[in-house]
Amino acid sequence: MFFFSSASNFMLACILQVAAVSHRAPPAIRRVDVSVATQISSNQLADLAPYTEFARAAYCSPTIVTGWQCGQACNAVPDFEVSLTGGDDDSIQYYYVGYWPTENTVIVAHEGTDPTQLLSDLTDADVLMEPLDPTLFPGVDSNVEVHGGFANEHARTASIILNEVKSLISQYNASSVTLVGHSLGAALAELDCVFMALNLPSSIAIKGVTYGTPRVGNPAWAALFDYLISDFHRINNEKDIIPIVPGRFMGFSHVQGEVHIVSDGYAVQCPGDDDATDALCTIQSVPNILVGNILNHLGPYQGIYIGTIFCT
Repeated sequence: MFFFSSASNFMLACILQVAAVSHRAPPAIRRVDVSVATQISSNQLADLAPYTEFARAAYCSPTIVTGWQCGQACNAVPDFEVSLTGGDDDSIQYYYVGYWPTENTVIVAHEGTDPTQLLSDLTDADVLMEPLDPTLFPGVDSNVEVHGGFANEHARTASIILNEVKSLISQYNASSVTLVGHSLGAALAELDCVFMALNLPSSIAIKGVTYGTPRVGNPAWAALFDYLISDFHRINNEKDIIPIVPGRFMGFSHVQGEVHIVSDGYAVQCPGDDDATDALCTIQSVPNILVGNILNHLGPYQGIYIGTIFCT
């Protein structure tokens, strides 16, 4: 029997348990300087544009995403090959899966939702967290908790998406899986990152690029995520308020990887999870929803807007 004297020791135990299940070596312990954000170059920002278009395309009806005929978003990445679409924009958010030859990666993208409705839901005092489904997330300690609504939505499509991902990896000998989404879709993509890491061979690299992501789980979730997923960009736009809900006082914490678009053409990489002290990072520049701007949630993300009305 093991006894843990602090929250940090407990989170380390969670990580070691998953490491044993997933056959991934435990990481070296590192300290992150949370006081300094690093400016991102124009080339690095440009490299993110295709993922922004993938997130934008997730808002389009499956009837036009099938065949990759969704207008500007689809035209921006013309070599992408869709293999599965689904969702009804109601009980199940739209989603699609396909292969992107340029990066030899399988793309999974999830639709978001009305930001005003999402804000209302995530600032509700009754927001509850729950342990991950052990069938979908094998080996994860029950003290790792995530937003119950996000978990339930993710579970509706997890198995069918995983089966398609495995099929495409086999068909194309893909070397990675990339999870993409905006708003609620970003939360689903964050869950998908860990889900894929636990259910695919360790030889398959997992990458995530999300936009306007709300907080998904507790600090133990963040610690688990940071251990399993090293290639992750969590992009926030200017004064967007969705990334600061649900509140930390409710027990939620962000994972690593924040990229904060401060203004057009100027973005920084913020250190840490949800504890950056640099004034340019979201946790400092948007301390509460009263100083934020919900319209920033839609963009522009380096000139690209994301949402239902921007599926053109």
